[in-house]
Amino acid sequence: MALGRDAASAAVAALTGGFAFGHHDAASGRTVLAVDRFAMRTICYRVQDGRLRFAERADDLVGPDDPLDPQALFDYLYFHCIPSPRTVFKDVLRLPAGHMAWFEHGELTVAPYWTATFEDQGRAPVSFDALRDEFRATLEAAVKRDLDGGVPACFLSGGTDSSTVAGLIGKAAGQPAHTYSIGFEAQGYDEMAFARIAAKHFGTVHHEYYVTPDDLVKGIAAVAQSYDQPFGNSSALPAYYCAKVARDNGVTRMLAGDGGDELFGGNSRYAKQRVFGWYQGVPGPLRAGLMEPLLERTPLGNLPLLKKGKSYVEQAKVPMPERDEMYNLVLRLGLADVLTPEFLSRIDDRAPARLRRQVWDMAKTGSEVNRTLAFDWRFTLADSDLPKVRGTTALAGVSVRFPFLADDVLAFSLKLPAEYKLKGLKLRWFFKEALRGFLPDEIITKKKQGFGLPFGVWANKHAGLKALALDSLASLSQRGIVRPDFITTLVDKRLPEHPGYYGEMVWILMMLEQWLRKARPDGRALF
Repeated sequence: MALGRDAASAAVAALTGGFAFGHHDAASGRTVLAVDRFAMRTICYRVQDGRLRFAERADDLVGPDDPLDPQALFDYLYFHCIPSPRTVFKDVLRLPAGHMAWFEHGELTVAPYWTATFEDQGRAPVSFDALRDEFRATLEAAVKRDLDGGVPACFLSGGTDSSTVAGLIGKAAGQPAHTYSIGFEAQGYDEMAFARIAAKHFGTVHHEYYVTPDDLVKGIAAVAQSYDQPFGNSSALPAYYCAKVARDNGVTRMLAGDGGDELFGGNSRYAKQRVFGWYQGVPGPLRAGLMEPLLERTPLGNLPLLKKGKSYVEQAKVPMPERDEMYNLVLRLGLADVLTPEFLSRIDDRAPARLRRQVWDMAKTGSEVNRTLAFDWRFTLADSDLPKVRGTTALAGVSVRFPFLADDVLAFSLKLPAEYKLKGLKLRWFFKEALRGFLPDEIITKKKQGFGLPFGVWANKHAGLKALALDSLASLSQRGIVRPDFITTLVDKRLPEHPGYYGEMVWILMMLEQWLRKARPDGRALF
């Protein structure tokens, strides 16, 4: 007998690990889809001819003449990926993390079966020592479960998360981890020194690969076209080469450190947003009667010593998550300056903001820190970082697991006091203190970097990479999405002046065009 909706939701909520499934019950005509809490696995669907069709990839559900969704393409330019539930294909959707779909009698219902619920109120205090011991044991068990019996291996950036995984593999596997690190011959982008510190500390079998501009020229098209829709996370290329080296060494599964920042408060903007939050503690009459008029409506706000104060007030007045929009690259460049009038007429430029607000409001918590973490579980992890690692490792022929996203590690994070995640302005305070003595001190105190790609710097200097970028953007300028005059200014003026900043825009446009060359190779209409 088929389960009812409530029973089916409860059954899905009891599942553990990464999963995505679709089940069609022929007797009842009912189809049920579900995906895990972080969308470590993925499932897409569309209603067609009265049936719900589903597949792991969006491009498995379309034919050569199915139109693209202009709104999804705008979402890509906004987010540098296409967040669920949209996909790049019109009428094809992706199930968001922690959701299930129910299709019966021609009607489709999509709803969360799980919502982040933090235990941040009414809990009895727990000793730090007890929490530390529980955390270490829980994380070590998660690492042990994720090993596949082959060569024990992991990514190693030299940060706290990947270093922790490397160390715990040694304990769980009873042999040193094989660690894989990526470097760049570019000042300010290479943190191989920290990876070497971690490798030496834990006695790992360490492997290094330095990505070059020539590697990008060879790999950009393959990586861009391996995804089922445009994907602009620029660290995908380093992740691919890292996994490729591991596969060449006989590794079949790698563990990744993704999720540590988002579960335990490790991103620098968490502290930055707390500083803006302090403004609400200033008495209202002082804010409205003195600070805001003085800084925003008089010439004093433009004086060198007061400009930062004016900027602080302007940002602090805007609530989260809308405040984050003030840093959005395509919005800062100006939509009318970037996009063609025809494309703008096809899209709703406020749709991304509404989606962000919807996700922001979902978490059950009284803490803004916890709410920000849950927000990042959707947009940073489920829609960007996990597809990056999952897609590039698959392209290299390696499977991947994320021990920080194990259900018991998640449960521990949900009950951990918010002030342990961000203590004052100290990021991931508990995480670092709990692992003090296990991790090298240099790793605990280092600033986060990761596998950041020096694309803009290289694109200015390397002839082959620059030619690939220019050719890609020239082709894209003919597709009716981005204004040709914007592309000319971007590559001729802005990229040479500020390669680190504007290189990101060149990258996402280039990766869009490289994907379109596979999806629309013969110049067919996009929409």
